[in-house]
Amino acid sequence: MKKLGSLIVLSGPSGVGKSSLIKALLAAEPELKFSISCTTRAPRPGEVDHRDYHFLTVAEFEARLRAGAFVEHAAVHRNYYGTLRSEVLEPTRAGQDVLLDIDVQGARQIRAAAARDPELARSAEFLFIGPPSLAVLEARLRGRGTDDEPTIRLRLSNAEAELRAWCEYDYVIVNDRLEEAAAELIGLVRTLRLRAPRWRENPFGLTEGE
Repeated sequence: MKKLGSLIVLSGPSGVGKSSLIKALLAAEPELKFSISCTTRAPRPGEVDHRDYHFLTVAEFEARLRAGAFVEHAAVHRNYYGTLRSEVLEPTRAGQDVLLDIDVQGARQIRAAAARDPELARSAEFLFIGPPSLAVLEARLRGRGTDDEPTIRLRLSNAEAELRAWCEYDYVIVNDRLEEAAAELIGLVRTLRLRAPRWRENPFGLTEGE
């Protein structure tokens, strides 16, 4: 294929609505590959192994970490999260667009890796999803009813730090109204495919020197 796939690195605090936005994006762009992360946390109700996450034990995760299998990894909310190199590098090299949902720590690792890898630098784009305010985010976290009070307070504390990292990203979407934010996300992904760095060779059939 003539094009290198885009690696869309998407971050945002827990409860901001990333899952709903990703669902809308994948419905509109079914050829987009969603990168499945590894985690050591327990599955939530309805989550399926190898569909939502690769659920690993701590021992399994640490063995893969020692083997260099991750392009990024982090400890978040007392659990490990990480992205396998095979999940993102192989598809983009084959021309397929990949969506990667990771935290701010992981995005920083991807950016650092891209600084050492020109191919990754050409494909990676960084997108931050944020709430209209921290108060709105707290209401959403409490409304979903999946976490106890200590976990909610921990997530809010982490969210405040994550929101201060918005300026490290290439693009920012504020998820105030889901439909509007989804339309912005879909439009952005379609636009990224048109960027000149995606092309491996001259798209007009010219050779060097012509």
